[in-house]
Amino acid sequence: MRVLVATDAWHPQINGVVRSLEHVAREAPALGAEIAFLTPDMFRTWPMPSYPEIRLAVAFAAPVKRRMAALKPDFVHIATEGPIGLAARRACLNGGLPFTTSYHTRFPEYLAARLPVPMAWSYAALRRFHNAGAGIMVSTGTIERELAARGFRPLMRWSRGVDASLFRPRPDAGRPFPAPVFLYVGRVAVDKNIEAFLRLDLPGTKVVVGDGPARLPLQAAYPEARFLGSLTGEALAAVYAAADVFVFPSMTDTFGIVLLEALASGLPVAAFPVAGPVDVIGSSQCGVLDHDLKRAALMALAIPRDRCRAYGLTFTWRASARQFLDNIRLAHGGDGGGEDGRLAIAS
Repeated sequence: MRVLVATDAWHPQINGVVRSLEHVAREAPALGAEIAFLTPDMFRTWPMPSYPEIRLAVAFAAPVKRRMAALKPDFVHIATEGPIGLAARRACLNGGLPFTTSYHTRFPEYLAARLPVPMAWSYAALRRFHNAGAGIMVSTGTIERELAARGFRPLMRWSRGVDASLFRPRPDAGRPFPAPVFLYVGRVAVDKNIEAFLRLDLPGTKVVVGDGPARLPLQAAYPEARFLGSLTGEALAAVYAAADVFVFPSMTDTFGIVLLEALASGLPVAAFPVAGPVDVIGSSQCGVLDHDLKRAALMALAIPRDRCRAYGLTFTWRASARQFLDNIRLAHGGDGGGEDGRLAIAS
């Protein structure tokens, strides 16, 4: 079967949405499926206000509908609530075509951190967007319960995985910074609450990997921390392996793939007891969740690295991709929709 994924998050962005979709597409052929994408690089784009690193597509329903028809999908999945997601949603609704969506980002909290937008308004808009579909995929039980309480339905679980061959302990790796090394990896933006980590009085070295609009002001305010910019592949994996504790200060993430990368690398986690860390770490004893982030970071130093590695290995991208595809089949009742097994998207 062929699944068309409409997404506003795509290269050169480095985030959990892009990583999740890439890995699902890579695993899909072994599971009897093919993933086709509708992405911003197919349209003219413009920089997102307050975050110019992210470019938004100028996507309207008619050209999006034509591209969807040309790709001849069996199923449509809308991954984001941006211009492409909105246009794909309209095309599906106008054509009477079922579709699924996924809830990756807590936009109401994200907007509230930047602008005086009541979260109730944002959630109402998101509920209208997602509830028009045949299923809403969420990454954790906590997010599922929160959205259910706000009237989102039907909800389906879609967990995440990790490339454990890349992200692994490296006992012979160099240690370029004074130990202990407390590491953060992710976007450097206000919604990630990174300053809660940088303010901590911790021994050793604080290392920040990632880029974003908050990098320069934070780098100026905390010159003792090491800001390494965006890293991928072996370079990123080596930094994980050279650290002692992974600190995850975000209070608005829906999951946190970086948590799995840290665990697979043998790193214990220090985080607040909120959605994401609560669901990923759970009762594994591979991290310390505390409202006092300093206490969590210091206590995490005592957690055995081999325990973290073993737990990280329980999350695989193959299982994640299978769950994603099973959700789509379930939401569509196992019916491809078109006479030839393709969705009948009129151009």
